[in-house]
Amino acid sequence: MAGHEHSHDDHAHDDKHAHGPGGHGHGGHGHGGGHGGHSHGVAADADRRWLLSALALIVVFMAGEVVVGFAAESLALISDAAHMLTDAASIVLALVAMRLAARPARGGYTYGLKRAEILSAQANGVTLLVLSAWLGYEAVTRLIEPPEVTGSLVLVTALIGIVVNIAATWCMSKANRSSLNVEGAFQHVLTDLYAFIATAVAGLVVLVTGFARADAIASLIVVALMLKAGIALVRDSGRIFLEAAPAGIDPDAVADRMVAEPLVEEIHDLHIWEITSNQPALSAHILVTPGGDCHAVRRQLQRRLADEYGITHSTLQVDHVGEDEAGALLQIVTPGDTTPEHCADAHGPVHRAGPHDH
Repeated sequence: MAGHEHSHDDHAHDDKHAHGPGGHGHGGHGHGGGHGGHSHGVAADADRRWLLSALALIVVFMAGEVVVGFAAESLALISDAAHMLTDAASIVLALVAMRLAARPARGGYTYGLKRAEILSAQANGVTLLVLSAWLGYEAVTRLIEPPEVTGSLVLVTALIGIVVNIAATWCMSKANRSSLNVEGAFQHVLTDLYAFIATAVAGLVVLVTGFARADAIASLIVVALMLKAGIALVRDSGRIFLEAAPAGIDPDAVADRMVAEPLVEEIHDLHIWEITSNQPALSAHILVTPGGDCHAVRRQLQRRLADEYGITHSTLQVDHVGEDEAGALLQIVTPGDTTPEHCADAHGPVHRAGPHDH
């Protein structure tokens, strides 16, 4: 049986396919840059220890809170316990996603399973939104017909919950929150801390004044916080799944900066996306002045992308204007010219030096 003998020297960055979303080749010099000196992982072992510590605190307290919540007939406590259940689930999900994301790239998964962390973050966001809808309904119902609430039990349990959640939040803050996966679990726990503070206030109000609706009002405050965190997580994870440019990076501005480099005539088929949290990637087709040193241009562009935008995973295909080995390369044209574009299916705007439309 013949084995696979891949010599990486044979590849030598001469592949004709710019890899990325919609990667395609133009038949020129395909250069993959910035792949050797940067890490795509998080400190998984350290993160796991902190996450497991937070998980233990949450599970132990949650079990006791469920019992007290039903005994006191407090929706605020029951909603806190339900939220803590999602906290525990979010941490477990984060741990599983970390394990998957740490697996090396192989086979058809050329980026590995790094986006398992983004799936985890999105799942955390969705559970926050679903839970907030249910708790919102229950809170409104109790505003209309408030039950008897044992204020002392609510207050004491909430105060203990504040201490537990401060400890859990501190543990979570020690993990790598630049990962959207960890941030999703952290937002669950942080929102729960706010919820316990609101519940403690509600318990004190019920104990002092007998105003039972304070419990439902505290639940509505928790719902608002959960909605805010859930929407942010779904939005940020959705941007990554939809291959949007990372927040804070304007592709048009990046292209204009690149095309301003000496010898660069045009940039097209520019794609900027995130592989996973804080791992931006870029691919583009660059046309340089005839006779210009395309390799020097490529190196300079990759340095600029890394230094100015933090994009260290870049794949640049560089060709000279007028090269036409297969009759497929774009020739520079003036506005209104009917010369065919570089390919039938254009991938975004064309960027040239000087004023131009995006």
